[in-house]
Amino acid sequence: MGTEMDANERPDKGEDEKFCADCGQLIHKKAEICPKCGVRQMAPPTNLVQTRGRQRIVAALFAFFLGAIGIHQFYLGRVLLGVVYLLLCWTFIPAIIAFIEAILLLIMSDETFDYKFNPQLVALSKRQQGETAT
Repeated sequence: MGTEMDANERPDKGEDEKFCADCGQLIHKKAEICPKCGVRQMAPPTNLVQTRGRQRIVAALFAFFLGAIGIHQFYLGRVLLGVVYLLLCWTFIPAIIAFIEAILLLIMSDETFDYKFNPQLVALSKRQQGETAT
């Protein structure tokens, strides 16, 4: 009873229509919110919410300020190399190498950085490009 429609009262739906998950009202297939009851129908599209993995500037700052102990290597997912930096930090060799890496990270393009350190973003963007081409 109330505002919900019975299954036998539902009208036929078209190709670009669906039923509201809450009230059963016939709505557009891509509608995010039911105009009748105001209930969200699906999560917002992921292409509007930019999920960013590791960031180039953050890695460069870590390399510049904390590179002597390998923090930037841990941040970039290179745990074994981070441990090597930690073990050799008393020699100052990791500090020199980290300073050079900080400069390289700063001049590196975002695309190159994502390709090397954010492979999940590269795969996601390729998948989204494939969907828009189809």
